[in-house]
Amino acid sequence: MEIRTEKPEDVESVRHLNIAAFGRENEANLVDRLRGIASTLSLVAVQADRIVGHIFFSPVVVAGKCSKNLSILGLAPVAVLPNYQRQGIGTLLIREGLEECRRLGFQAVVVLGNPDFYLRFGFIPASRNSLKCEYDVPDEAFMVLELESGALQDCSGTVKYRSEFNLCE
Repeated sequence: MEIRTEKPEDVESVRHLNIAAFGRENEANLVDRLRGIASTLSLVAVQADRIVGHIFFSPVVVAGKCSKNLSILGLAPVAVLPNYQRQGIGTLLIREGLEECRRLGFQAVVVLGNPDFYLRFGFIPASRNSLKCEYDVPDEAFMVLELESGALQDCSGTVKYRSEFNLCE
């Protein structure tokens, strides 16, 4: 299994993968809208020359009190082809993706998802860091992971995703 940065020739395969994984076009359309925006990160999992998994990170901002130099990404989506699910590919994508975010100098990552899944990567409810999601979601489902210790120490407010997340499908 190879995890690597998405290449231009991967775009169509990544689109089909997201549609297959989620059973709809919403996530594929979101990735297409976000692709090419500064500070995004798109990684693919490749097995036997086939893209079988994908993870995407895009910049978010905190409306509230935070350091002006704070760099936070939102993880969304993470997708694996249905026939390859439950084989650890999503876990590998998340681990490699978080390490790449850290290497690139990002200080934190937020995610909206299943706490039972994301807690094992070190995510905690964002409310513990005085952060809340702009969307009306259960507190435990909106999580954050500091990639740089203490980065969120004096931070509080509402995490805002890019406007591309709000477009109707």
